[in-house]
Amino acid sequence: MKRTIKKVAVLGSGVMGSRIACHFAGIGVQVLLLDIVPKDTPADAKPAARNKIVNDALGAAIKSNPSPVYHKDVINKITTGNFEDNMKDIAGCDWIIEVVVERLDIKQKVFEQVELYRKPGTLITSNTSGIPINMMAEGRSEDFKKYFCGTHFFNPPRYLRLLEIIPTPHTDPAVVDFLMNYGDLFLGKTTVLCKDTPAFIANRIGVFGMMAIMNVKEKLKLSIDEIDALTGPVIGRPKSATFRTADLVGIDTLIKVAKGVADNCPGDEAREQFAIPAWLETIVNNNWLGDKTGQGFFKKTKGASGEKEILTLNLETMEYAPRVKPKFATLEAAKPIDDLYTRLKMLVAGQDKAGEFYRLFHYGLFSYISHRIPEISDELYRVDDAMMAGFGWEIGAFESWDVLGIEKSAKAMKDAGYAVAPWVDEMIAAGNKSFYKIDNGKKLCYDPVSKSYKALPGGEAFIVMSNYTDKQIWKNGSCRLYDLGDDVLGLQWFTKMGSIGGDVLSGIQTAIDKAEKGYKGLVIANEGANFSAGANVGMIFMLAIEQEYDELDMAIRMFQNTMMRARYSSVPVVVAPHGLTLGGACELSLHADKCCPAAETYTGLVELGVGLIPGGGGTKEFVLRASDEMHEDEPETITLKNRFMSIATAKVATSAHEGFGLGVYRKGLDEVVVNIGRRIAEAKKAVAEIYDSGYTTPVQRKDIKVLGKSALGALYAGIHAMKTANYATEHDALVAKKLAYVMCGGDLSEPTLVSEQYLLDLEREAFLSLCGEKKSLERIPSVLKSGRPIRN
Repeated sequence: MKRTIKKVAVLGSGVMGSRIACHFAGIGVQVLLLDIVPKDTPADAKPAARNKIVNDALGAAIKSNPSPVYHKDVINKITTGNFEDNMKDIAGCDWIIEVVVERLDIKQKVFEQVELYRKPGTLITSNTSGIPINMMAEGRSEDFKKYFCGTHFFNPPRYLRLLEIIPTPHTDPAVVDFLMNYGDLFLGKTTVLCKDTPAFIANRIGVFGMMAIMNVKEKLKLSIDEIDALTGPVIGRPKSATFRTADLVGIDTLIKVAKGVADNCPGDEAREQFAIPAWLETIVNNNWLGDKTGQGFFKKTKGASGEKEILTLNLETMEYAPRVKPKFATLEAAKPIDDLYTRLKMLVAGQDKAGEFYRLFHYGLFSYISHRIPEISDELYRVDDAMMAGFGWEIGAFESWDVLGIEKSAKAMKDAGYAVAPWVDEMIAAGNKSFYKIDNGKKLCYDPVSKSYKALPGGEAFIVMSNYTDKQIWKNGSCRLYDLGDDVLGLQWFTKMGSIGGDVLSGIQTAIDKAEKGYKGLVIANEGANFSAGANVGMIFMLAIEQEYDELDMAIRMFQNTMMRARYSSVPVVVAPHGLTLGGACELSLHADKCCPAAETYTGLVELGVGLIPGGGGTKEFVLRASDEMHEDEPETITLKNRFMSIATAKVATSAHEGFGLGVYRKGLDEVVVNIGRRIAEAKKAVAEIYDSGYTTPVQRKDIKVLGKSALGALYAGIHAMKTANYATEHDALVAKKLAYVMCGGDLSEPTLVSEQYLLDLEREAFLSLCGEKKSLERIPSVLKSGRPIRN
């Protein structure tokens, strides 16, 4: 049976239900969102009254930050209702998802109602985070059981990529296969098949890790601030680390999961790790549950001068005090190291208290995950997938063990009193040195059952360029160029925040040169947290401060020439951005033959944030597109003004979908890839399709309509009004006028057709003149010092 999801019913509109509904609507699916009728509401009351709970919940979700939707228009795809009046409407839905309160009796009552109206063969799933799936299916019809399983989304559903699929013994395998594929392909999820065990996979391992850290904290007498400094980005974990994560999730939720594992897993060899310490019980009794109650391990207050201050709880005195920045020699030595693998080895080898913490923590974690195979999963890669997608780990637990050495770590663990599961000893004895290995560009994982390595599922749909090291054909100090197969090359670079400097520009030029000599085309993508935060601002600052204007002119020309090289190469160039794609990275996207951005791509021309204008062809390209968008039935200045405002206000799209509205991506040409892991494969496929359709080198444009003085006067007037109203500083106005001058083609007396090169020259001249402005030079160091990308 070919199954198509056109409409989904979400039963329950709480924090999770409303956001799951938003995510489905975001991918274009019609959603029916239902919840209970407010207490004591008459049966003949108007729908607004009877649907107040669901409408309020959805409204709060839409207004929340970060936004649960890719763009605001998706709200039109969500219809609200209530269980009493609208449960009958689920008959027209292809998938019913239950997201009501975590109580088995309530869920079973909802399922009784569902059985009255659900069409046979309709998918029915529960978003429970811990109630056994098989217990919820008890007493239901055979058809219900056949199409029923658990689908555990993580909050917030748009941003956390994990979707755990938990079948029962009655679930049709075809349903499991469908959900695994649909979650990946359409919802953009890392779908992980789980066994119906307490807390499933991610929460079982994640909560163990947090409880184990708390126990190591007690043993080594470490503070909350010290633990969070040790367990954050430095080891490839989120900034929220351990205790801040607990505040975000809810300390009561953490304890609930921990107690659930302790109560329902009597055979768990590390069961004592889930015991709740007395100080943690005190925190819960005080109702200090984290962000939901205003305080937990941390508390936000206002200092004497009114500034915000975060206080940390002292677990010995149960009083809050100002945060203290921890100092560990091992931590300080490791921080400058960019490579996570190298950094992790240094941290675990540390000879101070930090090093001791890392050894105890990792030994406990490695022991625990080894004993969870095959209890919670037959395949160990699923454990790593769950932790990376659900808890935001950069590398999984088994992969971390690989980094530190399986055999070496296993020996050290045993010496320290930590047991290793027998299958690991057997694996080592057989001469296998790692859980993962790369073969011919494919990642393989050790399978304890067959005692052999098997390729990870997904195959060609998930391309990781770093796995193609044996097919690397060129490199420089920052870039690597790979043969991705099928006559397509792939380029990526390794710089801080993906910044674009001379090495990267040279890499792009070289990659195109090589692609033109025997390949169908080139894919440009990166595999770090972001595609690129833009041009190397530090290099621009140094050249400007030293008044090296000839070198600065050459640098800008090189950037412009590289962008034009991408646009006018003899083979297609496809860019697959993700995360931050700002400034120069946005300009590269603008000049590509096609973009395949991940849904979570945040792009924009943000150079005005440092007192400059886009100088790598971005200004030119916005003028070109404005020219193409001008229509006879509306004033020509409207289109140009919209483009001007996008740059002048340094707008950043908060999703790839918003990137279309911003004018960066082109409707009908560029393609959003919901699953970030698929974007490189999609870009590779696009290269082949464009080439095979008869790609020819485009001709540089000489027909770009610029409006000259007629539009320039209007833009100048708007800039003056902004400055007069104190929305813009004197320097902001200066920069905006330079931008307006370029975008109008100068002070031409009448609308004129000009070439791309004409606009590039104007753009470069304006950029260089602003580099000499004192105010611009004063802004750049603050950006460099903060380490943050330029954003509005």
